Amino acid sequence: MTPPGSTTESPRPGFGFDVEARLPGALGRAGVISTPHGVIRTPAFIAVGTKATVKSVLPESMASLGAQAVLANAYHLYLQPGADIVEDAGGLGAFMNWPGPTFTDSGGFQVLSLGAGFKKVLAMDVTGLQADHVIAAGKTRLATVDDDGVTFKSHLNGSMHRFSPEVSMRIQHQLGADIIFAFDECTTLLNTREYQEQSVARTQGWAVRCISEHRRLTVERVDRPYQALFAVVQGAQYEDLRRQATQDLVPLGFDGYGIGGALEKHHLGTIVRWVCEELPEDRPRHLLGISEPDDMFTAIENGADTFDCVSPSRVARNGQLYSATGRLNVTNARFRRDFSPPDPGCDCYTCAHYTRAYLHHLFKAKEMLSATLSTIHNERFVVRLVDRIRDSIVDGSFAAFRTEFLGNYYRMAPEAKPAGT
Repeated sequence: MTPPGSTTESPRPGFGFDVEARLPGALGRAGVISTPHGVIRTPAFIAVGTKATVKSVLPESMASLGAQAVLANAYHLYLQPGADIVEDAGGLGAFMNWPGPTFTDSGGFQVLSLGAGFKKVLAMDVTGLQADHVIAAGKTRLATVDDDGVTFKSHLNGSMHRFSPEVSMRIQHQLGADIIFAFDECTTLLNTREYQEQSVARTQGWAVRCISEHRRLTVERVDRPYQALFAVVQGAQYEDLRRQATQDLVPLGFDGYGIGGALEKHHLGTIVRWVCEELPEDRPRHLLGISEPDDMFTAIENGADTFDCVSPSRVARNGQLYSATGRLNVTNARFRRDFSPPDPGCDCYTCAHYTRAYLHHLFKAKEMLSATLSTIHNERFVVRLVDRIRDSIVDGSFAAFRTEFLGNYYRMAPEAKPAGT
């Protein structure tokens, strides 16, 4: 057993990362992540299938639209159906009939979403006073943090549970994803600087425990495919905390690194750059939780290799469709007799066979097919965009492509603009 904190590398059968092209004058690159269940050509958008499903869409459909990997939520799968059931099914991929690479998060995000009640909102307004024990208005705290782990109440039935770094590792080993994440504390931007410092130190201590337990379980379960463990870098919007957190994690010998935490949108590129400047070149970098086109270009330019977000499928279920000229709210009355495709330049199944008028009808009639067709389109739109960004890095046209694409996407009617713009 390698002692905690050791820089000694463990064998990583079936896992690796190779850089194929670099973005001149920036940290962006195109590469390939190898996993036991296939390769991921980066940059890549990782579709979110929280409960072992991308809501309303068959795994076969996700594969046909070009998704390279899916990410599921360890917290949710632990509560339902149970990590042991997923393990007995042959692991996450086999359980959900997904043949390609899989990711699972650690459950650490629930420290924020249950503890502070902000749900998925990470790009926050920090106007006003900071506090150490923030809670969203009208919400009840369902999770409490201490140096050993997190105690939380199930949102399903109110039962009490305890996650520690070791528990998170055991759950994720049972789930069997190709890439798993160390247990971390995700703070809000309303926490004080003092609390952010304490949280970074806590996450560092948990990282040491995670890698020790991960290595123990890897030896114990040597008959299973190797699972790559990614650390998660926290530190909110403080440069010194982000850089120090990264520098402290690198010697532990993780297979890759995640960049997490709450942030203000206009600081995204700066924070990603701080972290990536400290990271080793030969390890992949995953940014947790982004999906808007301008954020994708910014994150990739500053060094992110992969990223995930629930937004494409979530907004699709509410009638928001991506297009080359911005988002369309297909439930608006003006689309009632619009017989053009959702996005004329898109090559997805929905755009090839269905019209805005039909999707408008499905949403107004509250038909389930509305979510399926809209999600197929939005997921394909994002996957295709990131594939095109990858191609632009390889062929040297990144800057020109970014200018053209974002100029068209954000030059749109006010009704089509994404929320918050």
